This record gives sequence, structure tokens and C-alpha cells, in this order.
Amino acid sequence: MSFLKKLSPFYNLTLFYVTVSFILRIILLFHPITQASFSWLDSIKIFSFGLVSDVFVFILASGFLWLYLIFISNAKYLKPYGYILFGLFIVLFLYILSGKSILNEYGGALPKIGLIFVGIKTLLFGLLLFLPKHRNKIRYWLFTFVLFLFVVFILQNAISEYFFWNEFGVKYNFIAVNYLVYTNEVIGNIMESYPVIPLFSGLFLIAGIVTYFIVGRSKNYIDNIPTFVEKIKISGLYFILFGFSLFAIPSLATNENSQNIFANELQANGVYKFYLAFMNSELDYFKFYKTLPEKEAYTLLSQQIPGISNESTLRNIKSAAAEMHKNVVLITIESYSADFMKMYGNDKNITPFLDSLASQSLLFTNFYASGNRTVRGLEAVTLCLPPTAGESVVKRKDNKDKFTTGSVFKQKGYNVKYLYGGDSFFDNMEDFFSGNSYDIVDKKTFQSEEITFSNVWGVCDEDMYNKAIKVMNAEAKENKPFFNHIMTVSNHRPFTYPNNKIDIPGDAKSRDGGVKYTDFAMKNFFAKASKQPWFANTVFVILADHCASSAGKTELPLDKYRIPAMVYSPGFIKPQQYNKLMSQIDIMPTVFGLLNFNYESKFYGEDVLKPDYKPRALIATYQDLGLIKDNVLTIISPKQSYKQYQLTLLPKPGVGDNFQIYYDEKPLREDRMDLVNETISFYQTASDMLKKKKYQKN
Repeated sequence: MSFLKKLSPFYNLTLFYVTVSFILRIILLFHPITQASFSWLDSIKIFSFGLVSDVFVFILASGFLWLYLIFISNAKYLKPYGYILFGLFIVLFLYILSGKSILNEYGGALPKIGLIFVGIKTLLFGLLLFLPKHRNKIRYWLFTFVLFLFVVFILQNAISEYFFWNEFGVKYNFIAVNYLVYTNEVIGNIMESYPVIPLFSGLFLIAGIVTYFIVGRSKNYIDNIPTFVEKIKISGLYFILFGFSLFAIPSLATNENSQNIFANELQANGVYKFYLAFMNSELDYFKFYKTLPEKEAYTLLSQQIPGISNESTLRNIKSAAAEMHKNVVLITIESYSADFMKMYGNDKNITPFLDSLASQSLLFTNFYASGNRTVRGLEAVTLCLPPTAGESVVKRKDNKDKFTTGSVFKQKGYNVKYLYGGDSFFDNMEDFFSGNSYDIVDKKTFQSEEITFSNVWGVCDEDMYNKAIKVMNAEAKENKPFFNHIMTVSNHRPFTYPNNKIDIPGDAKSRDGGVKYTDFAMKNFFAKASKQPWFANTVFVILADHCASSAGKTELPLDKYRIPAMVYSPGFIKPQQYNKLMSQIDIMPTVFGLLNFNYESKFYGEDVLKPDYKPRALIATYQDLGLIKDNVLTIISPKQSYKQYQLTLLPKPGVGDNFQIYYDEKPLREDRMDLVNETISFYQTASDMLKKKKYQKN
């Protein structure tokens, strides 16, 4: 048998993928949404460059196929190696089953997925080991199943690309990535919008027929398993093509440069576009959302934010009183919903310390998170900027040298630090904060004796707070004020923490336990901090990064964005409640106001204690951008669409008027175009400021 035939699984699947992609391009070319005419040059580029790009993309995608095929052999089942390998599989399976594996540290569905995968692998290896007479037949069906999965993926991707084009007129972008984030909501929408059963029945039927023919042309690989030398040759050839593909694919993408946008999209490979969307994390506001003339958008914004002029948010903030350069400690608590607290109606007593602290603080009772991910919360309190479409600025490439709360403190002579109990490499935090002149204290800076407990997310909150006190004691000796932003980690799945701290065991993996331990750790922190010489001259700002969950019956369920927020500084901040509607982006400008800071601001966030503040809140997912104002929720979405809902309070018995969080959201009978335009003005100008680099610190 020739060496070429040993490559049959690869080239047969590649041929099928290229054929499907070619047919898809023709279908999309004549789709009603493709409202453009194409020159001969455009047509040639669409199909020629597109075909070559498809080949290289599939070479990368077939890495899993190479990995599967290269390990097919009979030698590994010989004594004693087969029994040793089988024993190792059993040990690995039992390790995961024990519930003490690294997978359990993360929690969620990962341990089950790992257990199922290793269990199936162990079972199949055992069958092939102990049933040598049936080995060829078992291997044949496994080989068929693997090729079937590739065929299903190819067909499923083509169908997905078609429906995505049908809705947006483009190949994959960040909205497609967003669909993966909100899997439950998207699956529900698909189930309601399309004939799912006939669609998938047809998909699997076609995939089965195609697989039958591909297996018939490729099974010579398992009928005559390549020798070790032949596998070396196959791997060498594959690595060469793989490496060349890594350079060729981006190079081909640079040729998507036609003035005809549809031509560029048709030429592009959808899988590569998905990868780019995932890595770049941006969604072009001006391409997908309703817009206003630029001057009109900024004029409307100037009516919402006092003091700005021209096409910028730059304005002078002046105070009549003398500046106070007190230390500021900002604590953002992981996944902490308002309804965890007693005042918002929780009767489980899982936040006793924070409940007590709230009564001694300036408490913001009507406070909304910008988003539902940690990076959105970090973005909101650091940049004080509306949550623009796509991923948070924290995770974008252009995330450095921005105008931040840290840069304002730096101007005032403060030491500025970001403290995180985990590895700040996660979620691009290290890149973002170091790129904006924050010094970073994270798990890498801890000595072994400073860690009493850790899980996959990092050290427990007690360890983080103890480290923070050491850092602040050292800073206090420098005779400079400090601003320290602390991000907690303990209230996160798998909700593990040290035992014997609270009445819920640390290994119970309970969300209530995570919340209560977070509260316990904070109590210890304040007990220790109150004994330090810098405490009396420090302002503590405590709020959540986002709520514990985001799922709801509407695109933006208000109760899933309501978070606790307070400013605590005994002897300086008088205990009181502020009940007006406000946003997470307003907390730090308000703190600057309390300190009487004079500075040039680019923030969209405002000092809510000023008499000219107009109550509103900005909340969003990755693509639905909302404004709460005048008891109306306005949402702008891709495809230049918008929705508006009348908000009607749903009172919860026994809860004070200022702590009610549940609203009925019913479609507005008559559009409030003034609010639609205000919503557009916030998000369009924020996108414009970032795009044109007008939100830099200088």
C-alpha cells in the first residue's frame, strides 16, 4: 500500500470540508441579505483565496484527528504494557471519582466531564485489550465514530454559518462567541425559533451517509495500520503543514481588503473569523447598532453629564473645599448579589458583618452592576465607562494607558496597587492593571507561610486580607497616601474555604457557605485593620463585582444586576442611605467628590451626591446594552434594534421600600424615543472614545 493511501482519512475529510464550504459560499452569495454586486476580481478572490484558506484551516482543525490516528496500534496491547496502561487508566478514573482531583477544585460540570471521558477511554481500552478477537471490529466502529464526529462538525458549522449570515449578514463575530457564553438562553431561543428535531434528524442522516462513503475510502488506514516509521513520516508531514498553516491563514486574511464588505465576508473562513472574534473580544458598535450623527450623540451626552463640551467627556471637576488625601481601599467582592443581605430580604443570616457595616456606612441602596462578569466590574470601577459591546476593555488588546481611577490617584501622589489572591494572569488582569500603572500583588508574591488555604482560584480571602494589611503597613511608612484595590476570590465555585471558620463546612461546596465565609473573612480584616495606625485616615469602599447569576426571563433582568455598595470611614463618613438610582461606574467619582478632589475627568461616571446628578443606571451583557431611567429599561441590540420595558415594582413583603429589587418588565406601549436616543448617546460615544483613543490618560 502506498504512503499516500495512509493519508486517506486526512485528504478525504479535507475534500469534504472544502466542498461544503464552496457550496455554502455559493448559497450565501445569492442570499437575499447579500445586497451587493460583485466584480470578476471579487468573485475570483472569494472562491480562490477562500478555498486555500479553507484547506489551511482544516489542517489545523485536523490536529485532533492526527492525535487519534497516530496512537492506533496493536503493540500497546502486548504484555505487560497493555496491563500496565490499563491499570493506569483505572487509577486515573478512581482519582477523579474520589472527588479530590484538580478537576473538583474548579467545580461545575468539569469533574463529570472528566470522569465520563476517562471512564469511556478506560472501558474501550479494556475491550480492545481483553477481546483481541474482536479488536478489529471494535476499532472499525471507533474509527467510524471519529470520522462521523468530524462530518457532523463540518455540516453543523455550515448550518450555523448560514443561520448567522441569515441574521447578521456576516461570518462569525463576537456575537457568536457570546452565544457560547449564554448557552442556556441561546439553546432555548433555537428550540423556539427553528424546527430543531427535523433539522438535526436531517443533519445526522446526511452525516451518516457521508461518513459511510468516507470510511469506505479511508478504512485502509486501520486495515493496514502504519508502521512506526510511517507514523513518523505522517507526523513530520503534518507538522510541516500545520506550521505553514499558522503563517498562511493570517496572511490570506490580509487579502480580505475589498471595498465590498460582503466580498470580504464571503472570502473569509468562518472558523478563523470565530477564532479572531474570540481573541479580539470586540464587536463593532457602528456596524451593528443604531447610531446618531456624531455631533448629535455628544450633544445629547452633554445633557446627561454636566460640564462636557465638544466631542469628548473631558471636563474640570472642582471642589469648594480643600482636598483630603486619605488612604482609599476599594474591595470588590466576587459574585455578591444584593439579595444575599438581610436588608434586601434574605433570612439566612449569611452576611452578618456586612449587614452591620452597612448601618455604619454611606449605603447606596439602589446600585446596579454594569455587567455579569468580573472583568465588567473591574472595568466599571477602574475606567468608570459604560460597558461597551463585546468583551470588557480589560480583556482587549487596546487596554493600556487609559484614564483610570488609578491615574487620578497617581496625580495626587498616591501609591496605587491591585491586590488579588489568585494569579492575575487570569482574565488578562495583570496585563490590564500593569498596563495602567498599577503595581500588582497576587498569589505569585505570597510566601509559602502566608498561605493557609488555597483552591484553583487562589488563596482564601483571609490570606489575601492578611497580605493586604502587611502591604498597607509597609506603604504607611513611606509617608504617602495609598490606593489599594482588593479583589476577593473565595465566593466562587467550588466555594471551598478553610474548615472550622463558620457553621457551614468548608468542603460542603455551598454557595451560602462561600457567601458566609467571605463575610467572615471581611470581619476579620476590619478587626485587624482597625488596630493599624493608618486605619483612622482610610476610606473603605465595598461593593460587588457582579451578581451571583445572570439568568432571567428577560434580556436584562434587573434583579440580576442589583448589588450592595457602601463607603465606610468612621469619623469621616456619616452613616446614611443614598436611595437614588446609580451605576457601578459612579462609585469612584463619588469617592473623589467626598475627598474634594480637583481634577480633569474623562469619566462617564459621576459624583451622585452633586445636585445636578440625573439618576440612571447602565447595565449590559456582551451585546444587549441597557439604560434604566424614568422607570423604563431601554435596550439597544445588534441589527440596529431596540426594545423598551415599563418597570413595575413587585414588592416583597417585609422588605423596606429602598431595598426592593424585583420588577415586572413589560413592553412599553409607546416608544420613548428620547430614552432610546439617550441610550444610544451613552454607548455610541463610549465606543467612539475608545475607537479613537480619546480615553487615554494623556
